[in-house]
Amino acid sequence: MSYPLGFPSQQPLLTVTHPSATTWLIEMHNGDDSRFTEHFISKAWMPALDAVERHWRENWRAARAAKDKEGGKGTLVIVGKRKQSKFFSNGLDYDNLIKDPNFGTNFFPLVFNPLIRKLLTFPIPTVAAINGHCFAAALILALCCDYRVMTDGSSRNVWMCMNEVHFGAGWPLSLAGVVRAKVLDGRVQRKIALEGHRFTSTEALEAGMVDHLVKGDTEAVIAKARQVGESVSGMACQGVWGVIKRDLYRDALETSERTVLPANALSDDAAAKARL
Repeated sequence: MSYPLGFPSQQPLLTVTHPSATTWLIEMHNGDDSRFTEHFISKAWMPALDAVERHWRENWRAARAAKDKEGGKGTLVIVGKRKQSKFFSNGLDYDNLIKDPNFGTNFFPLVFNPLIRKLLTFPIPTVAAINGHCFAAALILALCCDYRVMTDGSSRNVWMCMNEVHFGAGWPLSLAGVVRAKVLDGRVQRKIALEGHRFTSTEALEAGMVDHLVKGDTEAVIAKARQVGESVSGMACQGVWGVIKRDLYRDALETSERTVLPANALSDDAAAKARL
């Protein structure tokens, strides 16, 4: 396979590189802030993840055939646009997505939730290299990764946040499932979901939302993320990294398969009016 790979092939929004024999890197560059759209997920994210998994599995099968116990190592690093250090991703392109009258019934069940499931069960260690602000759906994507490395914010303010409570949007069930699976402290869940707290890098580390902070620019964050991923890349050799995660995160996976429309303030009030 010849790298770099751009997805989609015409006007790529995401690029896959293979910087070492055991490391793949996905760079988002859907504009500077890499907002999520149906096109970005379906035509870039999903085929890119398939390409990485296909290549790793080819290596893993070859290693097994050769009885190479050290073969089949692998790790995937995910980063925001490399030419800037302001955004990992700004989350959903919400203002445009909600113009679709079928947004509530289609986008999460058919587009975003499959991405959640694919990342939660990816067969090699995944590391989010959070090189800037990480908002809303981007925070969910980062939580779906196995490890998170974040810039320390020493050169500029950088936040992690789920801000739906501030603009009156209910949470899809799948997002709540990921937060419950990956953030075990109820007090932190409350700050994320009900307060829409903007976590600084230091706060995110103290809350257990990220694993490492890095001083420096995007390339420094990538370097640390690669180090973290490569340190556990051997865990993929037996081929059960993703298998174990399917059981570890079973509740979140099953939750993501349930089609439940997110409530909003008006629908909730209408239901309350009917029963009170």
